[in-house]
Amino acid sequence: MGFSLLPKETEYFALFKKISAKLKEASSILVEMLEGDPSEYDSLSKKIKSVEHECDEIAHNVTRKLNTSFITPFDREDIYTLAVGLDDVCDYIDAAARAVVMYNVKDSDKNAIKLAHIIDKLTDSIHSATDHLKKSKGLEQHLLEIQRLENDADEVYYRAMGELFSNAKDPIDIIKWKEVYEILENATDKCEAVGNIIESIVLKHT
Repeated sequence: MGFSLLPKETEYFALFKKISAKLKEASSILVEMLEGDPSEYDSLSKKIKSVEHECDEIAHNVTRKLNTSFITPFDREDIYTLAVGLDDVCDYIDAAARAVVMYNVKDSDKNAIKLAHIIDKLTDSIHSATDHLKKSKGLEQHLLEIQRLENDADEVYYRAMGELFSNAKDPIDIIKWKEVYEILENATDKCEAVGNIIESIVLKHT
C-alpha cells in the first residue's frame, strides 16, 4: 500500500510534472535530430535549447516557491534536489545536441541514436514516475525500468567506445564522437539519479 502525502502545496507536484514533460520534449527532439538530416542539426539544437530554458525557468519557480512556502509536501531539501536533478537531465540533453553542432558532425551514428532512444525512454519513465509522488502505488515499476534502461545505456556506451577506437581512422572523429558519447551517457546517469531521488523521497514517507 503506497503512502499518501498531505494535500498541501500541491503546486509542487504540478511543477515537477511540467519539468518532466519538458525532459520528454527535449529527448524526443534529440532523437529526431540524430536520426534526421544533418542539415537540420542546428535548428533542432536550437529547439532543444529553448526547451532547456523553459526547464530552467520551471526549476527556478520551484526554488522561489520554496522561499515563500510555510508548508511543503515533503522535505525542502528533497524538493530542491529533485528540481535540480530534473533540470540537470535537460542540461545534458542540450549539451549533447550542442556538441553535435559544435563539432560539425555530418554523419549519423548508430550508437548515438541508440543512446538517444534510451534517453527518450528514460524521460518517459521519469515523467510517469512523477505521477506517483503523491501516492507511491505503482511507482516501483517505473524505478526498475529506469535502472534497466541505464544499464542498457552503459552497455551501448562501452560498445560504442570500443568500436570507435577500433574502427575510426580519423583522430578528429575519435575526439568528436568520444565527447558526444560521454555526454549522452552522462544524461542517462542523470536520469538514474532522478530515479534515486524519487525513491529516496518515497522511502522517507513509507
